[in-house]
Parts: sequence; structure tokens; C-alpha cells
Amino acid sequence: MNPQGNLLLVGATDDTVRKAKKLGLTVLLLQHPSKLTAEQETLADVVRVVDYTDWEQAEPVVRELARDPGFRVALSLTEPGLEPAGRVNDMFGLGGTSLAVAHRIRDKWEMRRHLGERGVRTVEAQRVTDRASLEAFLAEHGPFIVKPVDGTASFGIFLVREAGDVDRVWAQVRDLQGRRTDRGSTLFFIDDFLMEQYVDGPEFSVESFSFAGRHVIVAVTEKFVAPGFAELGHVVPARIPRRQWDDISEYVVQFLDAIGIRDGVCHTELRVGPDGPVVIESHNRIGGDAIPDLVRGVYGLDLSTYALAWPFGLVEELPEAPQPRGAGSSRFLISEPGRVESVEGVEAAAALPDVLEVRVTAHPGDAVRELHDNWDRLGLVAVHAPDPDAAIRRGAEVLRETVRVLVTGPDGVTRPAQVAAVQPLGVAV
Repeated sequence: MNPQGNLLLVGATDDTVRKAKKLGLTVLLLQHPSKLTAEQETLADVVRVVDYTDWEQAEPVVRELARDPGFRVALSLTEPGLEPAGRVNDMFGLGGTSLAVAHRIRDKWEMRRHLGERGVRTVEAQRVTDRASLEAFLAEHGPFIVKPVDGTASFGIFLVREAGDVDRVWAQVRDLQGRRTDRGSTLFFIDDFLMEQYVDGPEFSVESFSFAGRHVIVAVTEKFVAPGFAELGHVVPARIPRRQWDDISEYVVQFLDAIGIRDGVCHTELRVGPDGPVVIESHNRIGGDAIPDLVRGVYGLDLSTYALAWPFGLVEELPEAPQPRGAGSSRFLISEPGRVESVEGVEAAAALPDVLEVRVTAHPGDAVRELHDNWDRLGLVAVHAPDPDAAIRRGAEVLRETVRVLVTGPDGVTRPAQVAAVQPLGVAV
């Protein structure tokens, strides 16, 4: 086996393995025991099942694979695999994103500290140490966010606006510390929490790809966020003036340079406050919530395929930001607490010509929780349309007319799940 075409994937979805094989790569899959699927076992050339988030367990397996059959590239497109992939790159001098950079971009406290040292616009931030630290931060900086230093999916995020919020938020922090996330990706422990100034302004994400230190802004995604910070919808391209698009792009390029990203895909979330764009968090992987499907539909660019192909020289550099062809939007289903009774219409929705993706995570018998984070949503549809406003409307139409999730509430009444309301610019949906 020629190791020049060998890829070590640290964690992966079925889709990622499928795309790597389509590129003609030999896939060595390092997979967590809770994430291995039958399709991955069939498609991957070599599979090693190990808790790769525990480096003491993963290191000997990685060294074994490096000896035989060998690999040229190591990477991950899934959050828990980013730092382990960085360790592998460092260990064998592979030239991909290092552990230091992967950690810096995942650890929100380290990211804030690093940006401040390099003069990149950020917000005041400190670690949570005790209840008094919350009170002191509020007194000095005003309203602020409390969140895990390395969390994801809007899990464990709380807003402190006034002194009356401190006891509640401190109790929630204490409740979560030392536990794993209880839904979605359960590979993360919640331990340290960060306080950072609240940025009051619209939220966006930026999908970028870096080519040997040259960053191309592929898309700016407009985001709709609930008061508790769960994401309720997205639209690509964002409906903003060209000057604001340029401001956001210039800021993200500055951020990526400062943080140390040289190659590959990044998903950077930010808010535009009174002083301009400010990063919220970033990830050296593709975004979630079908954002890559929106990018593929609007720009004709598959970010996962690019991420897998670029290290092997199988794709050309993008000379500049691609031009959009229409627009795309993702809309979500939510419900009051209760129990899922039935799910219908998923296949029918997926067969519609303007639908890019349908994902319904709710199953009959599932408990439905109050909406706090992204894992409390029941499903999404991503669509393509001629313009952003039409895409926002069309996503809601598909969910209302085709996908039907019935939920029985505590009062015994069964009701359909609802399309999450958004407040798009100039359009009531």
C-alpha cells in the first residue's frame, strides 16, 4: 500500500468517509467506539476503534498505523478530533494544523488572550472562578456571557444582564461542571467556564478556506438566534451591504492570520457590534446545521471535499471568493416540551427539487425538552431559491406543508411541531 495516498481520519461521519473514498484516497479511520457505523466499517480501508479523545489510548494506535500502512495526511472534520489530529501532525511533521493552533482555536479563553496580545479586536474576558467573579465582572464590564471554554452547539451558554441573574447562572455553572454534554456529541467534558462581554448585534458565520496562508472567504452566513442562543435558521448569502461584507471578511482574515491557520476549512462565528465585527468562536472544520449544504447549493463548492482533497493536491486553489447562484436557507422545527408521537414526510421533503438537505433528529418516543441549545431542536430543512428572502420563505413552507412531527404535551394534547420563528431583515415569516 502506497502511503502517499493514505489519509488518517480522526473521527468522521459516513459522509466524510464516503467523500474521501470518492477522491481515491486510502482511508485509515480512527473512530470512537460510540460513533462507528456499518457504512464506515465497509468503506474505510483500515478501521481502529479507540477513544481518540484520550491520547494515552490513541497514541499507540496512531504509531502502529504510521508504521504500517503509513499515512501522508492526518485531519479531522469533527470537533472532538481536531486536537488529536493536531497531535498527529506534530508527532510526524506532516505540516497540517498543529496541536497549538487547534487548541488555541477551540479554547475560547486562550483564543481571547491570544487575540488581545496581537491587537486583534476582541472583548474583555476572564475565567469563572467562583460566584464573586461573576459579580465583579458584571460591575466592571456590564452584561456578559458565561459559557464553557471549549463547548459547542450553544450548550451551556448563559447571559448575565444584571445582579439578579448571578445566583441563577452560578447555580447552572455548578450543575454542569465535571459532566459530559448530555446530548449530541457526548465526547466532551464540561469543566472550565469563561465570562466575556456581551456583543449586542446581528450574528453571522464565515465559511473560509485557507491555501498555504492565503485565506478565501467563501460565504458569509446570516444567522437567526433564539434569546437562549439556540440557532433557529441561516441564510446564504447574508443580506448585508457590500461594505459590511468587506468589513467582516477583512476581520476574519486578520483573525485567521493571528490564530495561526494556514490551510483548510474554517467556520468562524461573529457578531457585529458598535465597534465592528467581533469573533464569538471559531472551528477549523466545516460548520454544522447544513451550512455546508447551503454553500454547496449556492456556490457549487463542497467544503468537505475541498478539505480532504487540498492536502493531497487534488484540487486547485480558489483564486477569489466564488459568486453566488441564488440563495439558500435552513429552517428548524421546534416544539414545547412533551413526547414525540410520530414523524412523517421526511422522504417526500427530500425528494423536492429545491431541497438541499432534510434532517429530522426526533423519533417516536423521544422526550422533547424546552429549547435551550441546538440539540433541543427537532429537525431542519435546507433549500435553494432565487434570492435570500425567497429561500427563508421556502424553507418554512417545506416544513409546514411536507414534514410533520407530532408531539404530545404534558396536558395530553397532541400538536404538530412548529417552524422556528425568525426575524429576517424586511420580511415577516
